[in-house]
Amino acid sequence: MPVNTTMEIRQLGTSDLKITPIGLGTWAIGGGGWASGWGPQDDDESTATIHRALDMGVNWIDTAAVYGLGRSEEVIGRALRDISQRPAIFTKCSLVWDEQRAIHSSLKKASVKREAEASLRRLGVETIDLYQIHWPTPDADIEEGWEAMAELQREGKVRALGVSNFSVSQMERVMKIAPITSLQPPYSLLDRAIEAEILPFCQRHNIGVIAYAPMASGLLSGKMTRERVAALPRDDWRSHSEQFAEPQLSRSLYLVETLRDIGSRHGRTAGEVAIAWTLRRPEVTGAIVGARRPEQLDGVIGAGAFRLDDDEIAEIEAAQAR
Repeated sequence: MPVNTTMEIRQLGTSDLKITPIGLGTWAIGGGGWASGWGPQDDDESTATIHRALDMGVNWIDTAAVYGLGRSEEVIGRALRDISQRPAIFTKCSLVWDEQRAIHSSLKKASVKREAEASLRRLGVETIDLYQIHWPTPDADIEEGWEAMAELQREGKVRALGVSNFSVSQMERVMKIAPITSLQPPYSLLDRAIEAEILPFCQRHNIGVIAYAPMASGLLSGKMTRERVAALPRDDWRSHSEQFAEPQLSRSLYLVETLRDIGSRHGRTAGEVAIAWTLRRPEVTGAIVGARRPEQLDGVIGAGAFRLDDDEIAEIEAAQAR
């Protein structure tokens, strides 16, 4: 059955950014050799993946300076060099590294502005479409960091401002300085913490939500097995994550069987069902879907045009409750 990948366009918060429900996540193309790496990665495959995502209709790419310690942004910059219609580029600041590749957090104004300049240079652009604070640490400095972000916006180096991994109280603090276009939180069947307070808050204040890890870093993709988990390289962070260890692994693989069953009725993959479940919430503007090889996109991009019905959502909820 051919899969329709035509996607609607949604407004992100109160900004002028119009985005597809699926965006390409580029954490994994940062490769290995750093604290949160994904193991070895071929830059040519990364470039081909970016081009394939754009050919399939995705119109935004999410990255961060810290992914591969600058490598992800550099790869994106090279991949987009000869693209006539550039996608929107979302990147993040607050995690910085030293000459020993040790990562630490900084939201000091000078640091945020240095990070922005470095990201602009690596990406090869004059303006970052959405600039986000990656993590709200140190908490005491989030106002200073947000003030720096607002200055970058006034200077024309940033179009819109976003936050990632912020609580409601932290969003309330920075909103007094400048509006928040979007929040980027983790959200999947295995991580539903934002449903109680954060999603309603974002809806009330017209803050866009771009969810990351909708397939739980591959665990809900339908392609993960116990054997594959056991074979993950040691510099892939998932190899030492509790989420990929027992008993969570068995519970997740059981849930995937239900996702696979639902998907088979529509010519969809388990991964597309997992992403569609995330996109079922009206507060969620888009979902970040990571890929490191072009063929991985074939089983996920269709989620942008797929809707679960109420019975299917109830079926998933029942499987999760077991």
